[in-house]
Amino acid sequence: MSRIGKMPIPIPQGVTVNILDGNVVEVKGPKGALKKEFHPEMKIEIVDNAIVVKRNSDKPFYKALHGTTRALLNNMVVGVTKGFSKRLIINEKTYKGEVKGRKVQFELGYSHPILMDIPEGLNVTIEGQVITVSGIDKEAVGAFAQKIRHLRKVDPYKVKGIIYEGEKIRRKAGKTVASGK
Repeated sequence: MSRIGKMPIPIPQGVTVNILDGNVVEVKGPKGALKKEFHPEMKIEIVDNAIVVKRNSDKPFYKALHGTTRALLNNMVVGVTKGFSKRLIINEKTYKGEVKGRKVQFELGYSHPILMDIPEGLNVTIEGQVITVSGIDKEAVGAFAQKIRHLRKVDPYKVKGIIYEGEKIRRKAGKTVASGK
């Protein structure tokens, strides 16, 4: 069995898990509700106030799917109880970001400002040069943070751009001046 896949997911107080027809799982908690459909070969059950995932085959594809299904279910439970957030840093003093209603406007050194719609279920805050994307769906939070990051990729020579908090950027050395010999 998969080491991750065989671990049960405890259901905390205030969280309800419903397994609908087939492998559609709905998780409701204090922060909201999530619903997701899983592969039909994975058997999802609730046993002793915990979610258990089982598989029918020992083929490599199903072994990998077993662990992935369990991890996605765990992310759903954690999302509706604690939520997820990603922090990005605008690594240049002249670049700016501002939240306007359900849109985010960035001025990143281009000839025009960039407007982005904030997806449903996500919150974006900008304090100085720090952008925080938060929500209950880990996949949506990560995808939107990545979209923001790709608006201005980091220049390896000057280290200007948008980076994740704690991300290490490999700096490149600039050109050296040739001696006049």
